[in-house]
Amino acid sequence: MRRAALRLCALSKGLLPPGRGLTQGPQDPRKQGHFHIQEVRDKLREIVGASTNWRDHVKVMEERKLLHSFLAKSQEDLPPRRMKDSYIEVLLPLGSEPELREKYLTVQNTVRFGRILEDLDSLGVLICYMHTKNHATKMSPLSIVTALVDKIDMCKKSLSPEQDIKFSGHVSWVGKTSMEVKMQMFQLHGDEFCPVLDATFVMVARDSGNKGPAFVNELIPETPEEEELFRQGELNKGRRIALSSASLLKVAPSAQERTTIHEMFLSTLDPKTISFQSRVLPPGAVWMETTKLKSLEVCHPQERNIFNRIFGGFLMRKAYELAWATACSFGGSRAFVVAVDDIMFQKPVDVGSLLFLSSQVCFTHNNYIQVRVHSEVASLQSKEHTTTNVFHFTFMSEKDVPMVFPKTYGESMLYLDGQRHFNSMSALEILRKEHPVDP
Repeated sequence: MRRAALRLCALSKGLLPPGRGLTQGPQDPRKQGHFHIQEVRDKLREIVGASTNWRDHVKVMEERKLLHSFLAKSQEDLPPRRMKDSYIEVLLPLGSEPELREKYLTVQNTVRFGRILEDLDSLGVLICYMHTKNHATKMSPLSIVTALVDKIDMCKKSLSPEQDIKFSGHVSWVGKTSMEVKMQMFQLHGDEFCPVLDATFVMVARDSGNKGPAFVNELIPETPEEEELFRQGELNKGRRIALSSASLLKVAPSAQERTTIHEMFLSTLDPKTISFQSRVLPPGAVWMETTKLKSLEVCHPQERNIFNRIFGGFLMRKAYELAWATACSFGGSRAFVVAVDDIMFQKPVDVGSLLFLSSQVCFTHNNYIQVRVHSEVASLQSKEHTTTNVFHFTFMSEKDVPMVFPKTYGESMLYLDGQRHFNSMSALEILRKEHPVDP
């Protein structure tokens, strides 16, 4: 029953499980060739021509500009590709390599989800380079970067650090200059890899100098399942456009949402004074403004990506860890990540920047906690702050948590935005039925 529910989580997202359409052979990675997780970044450096030495970064970027002549003038100039052309499997051998396990271990003896976010980001970029591989040159003329983490759904509360993990993924949809990547994560239980995570990322291709857009190879679905994946990619694009148009930063809340906020406001009026100025919390509730945590990171060269900007996976890890601390502090118990969605990479972060992260609980429901993390940067010389990312995390606490109440109109919009993200969480019903326990 448990394995069936976990498998349902993967299939409900329309992803192809191993053995259906994109891969052949046994699921046991010990019986077939896989990338090792540590090879992923090495392979990316090889594809891009990046140096492991920071002192060489300016020279390398200048050399990459010479690849500009290999860029296609139109998508029609590029050979079409199939989904299996970009399919890849990567092994994270936690069970067999104790020295690697230390990097991924939490104090609760589970796997650090922030490290998994880093691995997914690197894997997504490598998958896109597999799709766009140019046989005419050893190094790729494309600069492929993460544009959006559309959705990450967890099917289990936590992962064992003593069992091997396998990632798989492929390009599932292609536009002119963008690609959607579907990825799954499995963990070994006995002799079978069981699905524990589904992820959808959107990547964009830019020219060799990372200055402007570049065309990518067309994607040709070959089977009915692949056609369904491609159709879902089109629907995802349309959904993102619709959500952007309906953003609370652009349009007013719906009538139902306005009613929700007004009823919450009325429930905080002091019955003794009946005044708009006098506010009291209902029993068992907290003001939203008291749920904040903040952190500061100095962006060192060690955390750079292959294009000498700060690695997007590092940003996600730091945001997640702050969000997790916020959820634990707020709920008064251990929190488990359930979903990550709608992470838009609005602006790259330069090496040497100061990274300011601000986390806040913006919505709760029973034992679920919706946390929003705002990321902004400033240089050491400038006091001007620029937003780079907004992260949305859904956590499940071990016990019911208080309701959060907004005081201001701005906080009310954050509450409604958090409610929207919570309501879009596709794994919620499975988790309610499953009630998983730690492995």
